[in-house]
Amino acid sequence: MANRLAIEGGDPVRTEPLPWELPGAHWIGEEERALVEKVVLAQSPFRFYGPDPQHMVETLEREWCETHGHRNALAVSSGTAALSIALSALEIGPGDEVLIAGYMWVSCVSAIVRSGAIPRLVDIDETFCMDPEDLERKINERSRAILLVHMSGAPGHVGRIAAIAHEHGIKLIEDCAQAAGASQNGTPVGRFGDIATFSFQLNKNMTAGDGGMVVSDDDALFRRIVALHDLGYARNDAGRLDPSDETCQLWGVGARMSDLAGAMALAQSRKLARITGAMRSAKWRIREALSDIPELTFRTVPDPDGDSGPFLIASFPDGDLCERFVAALRAEGIHGPEGSLGCLAMREWGLHWYFNIPSLTEKRSNSRDGFPWTHPLNAFADEIDYHKGALPRCDDLCGRSMLLTIASKLTDADVDDIVAAFRKVANALFRR
Repeated sequence: MANRLAIEGGDPVRTEPLPWELPGAHWIGEEERALVEKVVLAQSPFRFYGPDPQHMVETLEREWCETHGHRNALAVSSGTAALSIALSALEIGPGDEVLIAGYMWVSCVSAIVRSGAIPRLVDIDETFCMDPEDLERKINERSRAILLVHMSGAPGHVGRIAAIAHEHGIKLIEDCAQAAGASQNGTPVGRFGDIATFSFQLNKNMTAGDGGMVVSDDDALFRRIVALHDLGYARNDAGRLDPSDETCQLWGVGARMSDLAGAMALAQSRKLARITGAMRSAKWRIREALSDIPELTFRTVPDPDGDSGPFLIASFPDGDLCERFVAALRAEGIHGPEGSLGCLAMREWGLHWYFNIPSLTEKRSNSRDGFPWTHPLNAFADEIDYHKGALPRCDDLCGRSMLLTIASKLTDADVDDIVAAFRKVANALFRR
């Protein structure tokens, strides 16, 4: 019975669920409570002024620059807002195309559409990030920006994509929402492009419940970013809006981070290296222990030392085998608590895949006139089809790959159980 799969009536490897995936949440403790309490006791949760400002957001921004090497950093209310701010800062709008990979998150393509521009889908490669070769094929006279998403915790061929952007005179936005704390060859994510965005939502490597960051080394561009995240104007030394500055008379989105969220994010940011270190260590122990199973093809990570570690992705020879493997793993106890998404076939990964976003495939609009699809400058979009089939490699990998979330508090026993379950299922399914 010990060798018989649990899904077929055998004993499971484990009976307790794995920890929730939520990386930063496991590390919330006294440090977060103490900083939040300071803001509450000071009765000053607004970042720009109050009876006794604690400057949590300012401290977060300063320490973020010091730690990750950015010239400028601005904390905002969410990673989704950060994306919209980045596109507005680059004056992206109707008539423009923004190139984006088909494996991303709905917020990414949403920001493009709401800017008035048109998404141009790019295929992925074995890194599960944007394929540089398909990117070069898709660049045309309307290409204004590349939105490069560092999916599932690690960058793909970011250096090559940055070089392509520079060669073609196209702006590069790095979406680091799932990869805070990651790097490649010693360079932190967010330092390859013109602008980078981060998310501090609950599922991310560090969390403030919600929140995000926009970084840029271009001072003039960053001035626009600051105004756009607020109400469209600069602020004076007293924290009051200054509409007299003609260089910053824009239309803002009110996406300021509060000092309460700033306190949470500040405490979490100081733990980020430990959080990602724990996930990276557990993930690569698992990968190395399973490396002799030829039927498992793990995602290519160009620089394992720079992987932030929250996801393990493996591909199978076909989709049916992938589905059966995942079902058998879950039966062996390799899953999170009810409600978590700890172990799944990637075809279950919903709005991460372009063809699962109905507002994209059907070209939906927030306005009655169908904007941006109906804008005269976007007439070329009539010929673009976003339904499944547009990106062959993306479709293929989605259909035969699985994803295991790597909790930031996995114990040695948890890691051993994961390895044992994978090997048990592999021995049963691959030897038949």
